[in-house]
Amino acid sequence: MGEKILLIEDDAAIGRIVKDTLTKEGYAVTWATTGLEGLADFQVDGFDLVLVDWMLPEMDGLTVCQNIRWQSELPIIMISAREEEADKVEGLQGADDYLAKPFSLEELKARVASHLRRWNRYNKKEINEDSSFFEHGLNINWQKEIVTLKDGEISLTQKEFALLKLLAKNPGQTFTKEELYQHVWQQAGLEDTHTVTVHIKALREKLQDSIKTPHYIQTVWGKGYRFIGESL
Repeated sequence: MGEKILLIEDDAAIGRIVKDTLTKEGYAVTWATTGLEGLADFQVDGFDLVLVDWMLPEMDGLTVCQNIRWQSELPIIMISAREEEADKVEGLQGADDYLAKPFSLEELKARVASHLRRWNRYNKKEINEDSSFFEHGLNINWQKEIVTLKDGEISLTQKEFALLKLLAKNPGQTFTKEELYQHVWQQAGLEDTHTVTVHIKALREKLQDSIKTPHYIQTVWGKGYRFIGESL
């Protein structure tokens, strides 16, 4: 089986044509029809490239790109009927390429193949980073999802580990409670911030992380949270 492609497109006719075309090229294509569905597919499976429409139900393509970028550097191609230069510039803030509708299938195949070649070269050169080590005794094994503090293993829930992973993989970046909820709970909106607050509090307690003098998770008052752990 060839490289795995995630296609997020709500137009049934376009989605079917793109999926059939790329499947004939030997790629394994997963097709989602909403932004949230596509993000959920991305979370549970490993992909080599994402094709995402801009205008999607439940979550727009730009927000999908943002959530994917917090986790991975894999190539993303934005496909959209919006052809203005300003739209393309905005779309490229999260995506690597922009393909305006209508597009030829030959151009689509060429761009997909080009990005996958670069991605495969990048992966071959990438240093194995299964674990991350931080000052004050924190060690995170990303593959096995094992967290230790001063040589003692910490038992985290799935949501707690997902929060820690998102924050630690993007050090120094401030995430709002809405962004954390959107990414970890895979819901479009957040009406009650209490859920995130409770999970962050529990995570801090397990990390023995003081709110006043944190080593890992810092509160940015009025904005959200960011990871400040120092890598070793």
